[in-house]
Amino acid sequence: MSGAVAGPARIAAWTAGLTGLKRAAMGILLGAISVLAFAPFHLWPILFVSLGGLVWLLDGSYRSGETRTARVLAAALTGFWFGFGFFLTGLYWIAEAFLVEPWRHGWLIPFVMTAFPAGMALFFAGGCAFAMVLWREGPARIFALGLGLGLSELARGYVLTGLPWNLIGYGLLADPSLMQLAAVFGVYAVTVFAVLVFASPAAIWSGGGTPSRGSAALATLLLALVAASYIWGAMRLADATDTPTNFRVRLVQANIDQAEKWRPENATRIFETYLEMTERPGLEDIDVVVWPETALPFALDKSPDALAAIGDMLPDGTALLVGSARWTERRNDKGILLARHAYNSLMAVDDEGQVVAVYDKIHLVPFGEYLPYQDFLESLGVMQMTGVRGGFSVGTGPRLMAVPGAPPALPLICYEIIFPNEVRAEASPPGGAERPGWMLNVTNDAWFGSSAGPYQHFYQARVRAVELGLPLVRVANTGVSAVVDPHGRVLAKIDLDTRAIRDVGVPTLGLITPYAVWGLWAEFLALGIALLGWLVCRICTGPPRLTG
Repeated sequence: MSGAVAGPARIAAWTAGLTGLKRAAMGILLGAISVLAFAPFHLWPILFVSLGGLVWLLDGSYRSGETRTARVLAAALTGFWFGFGFFLTGLYWIAEAFLVEPWRHGWLIPFVMTAFPAGMALFFAGGCAFAMVLWREGPARIFALGLGLGLSELARGYVLTGLPWNLIGYGLLADPSLMQLAAVFGVYAVTVFAVLVFASPAAIWSGGGTPSRGSAALATLLLALVAASYIWGAMRLADATDTPTNFRVRLVQANIDQAEKWRPENATRIFETYLEMTERPGLEDIDVVVWPETALPFALDKSPDALAAIGDMLPDGTALLVGSARWTERRNDKGILLARHAYNSLMAVDDEGQVVAVYDKIHLVPFGEYLPYQDFLESLGVMQMTGVRGGFSVGTGPRLMAVPGAPPALPLICYEIIFPNEVRAEASPPGGAERPGWMLNVTNDAWFGSSAGPYQHFYQARVRAVELGLPLVRVANTGVSAVVDPHGRVLAKIDLDTRAIRDVGVPTLGLITPYAVWGLWAEFLALGIALLGWLVCRICTGPPRLTG
């Protein structure tokens, strides 16, 4: 065995042979370094190391188990440790929100930073356990891992309202040319492909014996497909034309500190800050001004003086889109209050200071905007991060929003934009109904400071634009605010922790994408190809035991 071959084989054997705490530590480390593939780093080749190492750890689980049950349990534990490292480093920034009001929530940080990544890690545990049921020598085990993690990442987008944050496929889409794959397949299907690509080179070695020729051939084929995808994506970008429109927006990023925002004595100053920034020169050429999620620390629709000031400020034909909390009451015939509901809303205000359209957020953040078993937990003194008594209520739609002086908008508040299939369902209405002319994402990422969270959120929003062929206008309280074209190219941006405005022409609507038409079928196709690959390998490889 040559030195070039013996080196990887020895590393594979050493990794597969780890046991106990060393094995757990290696799993956590591999999961943790995977996060470098995502925003703001985009060091996506690191996934060759992390997912390749996971293959070798699972090889060890397979060889060390005397029974199928033992192997599956060992694989689940390996996946759990990998997932724990992945979510601990990938979602560390959630702790920042608990430091906004540390006297209320700071004590929860140790529990959140252990229980939350541990809970999320169960998805990787399930994916690896599923893969181990199908584990076979040679290239078959790569298809098994693609199936297992592909299914677990899909489940992560739906179970318990879902959190498809930093899906593995986003790593492969980091490059602008490769990002174009999202227009054809969507990020869930790309996730299956990404697992196959990044895991396949390490799978050439199983920890002993000679390298697998079948695995080497598979790795070569997959890398060739990546190269072909890159060339196609680069050509798609080169052929894309920037067709100007007459629709211009002003992004207003006021950079209000979250700890200062909800103090009553700051309400007037914050409102005046937004007015002053909005009134800067050039407003007469703007069709729509956009302020971020919950921009104002009061209910705008219950504040006639504020609405009048907005009407006085806006030129004729200019509208304002502003995030604001909204309260409604239901009373009986005697005027007795029966119910009171709070909504996280987006309001359109015209040049006369009238609220002419409202969208209430539909997909709320658990523990951020509402609590499961709200009444019971509130009786114990537990409150969601927003501190709204009773929590926010779920909006009822419709989602498509008519904005004066603008094409129909698809409004998405905060993390609503990270749910691919929910957004696709609204962006591709059935029966030939009108598509929205643009996506509008307003958010308040100030909760998460200068961490990686706001960058990750912005990047996932860019991928939605590519998936659906829709231009994106995004305004965040502290950043990142931007206008993105239907190919994911950033046309204008306001960086994190910056107070600024940008006047930008919104690009034209792109062609409807294959993913927008196929949706879940693209994901089923990717899983079906992985299953077919496993079946072919299973037929060709004979006895289901790894060598070495």
